[in-house]
Amino acid sequence: MALIEAGTPVGILAHAEGRTVGWCSVAPRETYRKLSRQQDDTEAGIWSIVCFYVPKASRGSGLASALLDAAIDHAFANGARTIEAYPVDKASPSYRFMGFRNMFVARGFHEIGMAGSRRHVMRLER
Repeated sequence: MALIEAGTPVGILAHAEGRTVGWCSVAPRETYRKLSRQQDDTEAGIWSIVCFYVPKASRGSGLASALLDAAIDHAFANGARTIEAYPVDKASPSYRFMGFRNMFVARGFHEIGMAGSRRHVMRLER
């Protein structure tokens, strides 16, 4: 709540039929705790996509992809030079809330390393 009250962007919401139906956490990288060991905190203009929430009943409907598209547009429209994300492979037993790698690859993200044994560190520049 402190971030929101301070005017710090922390994410976007998806709405359908007057209800909130999903969430994607996207914000300047410095908003979050350190997300990978190789993170260079001297880099400027990097935004991170770190979390999706899609209700179980909506999974497989394309909502996560739509949220990712909107998060990319939001970050670049608000000054991002680079967007970083930390998705996993579909078979991953954990961190699935960070999104799946193939969804990011389809949008032009490229891998720059790993954060732990499951999370891929991926970037998109414009």
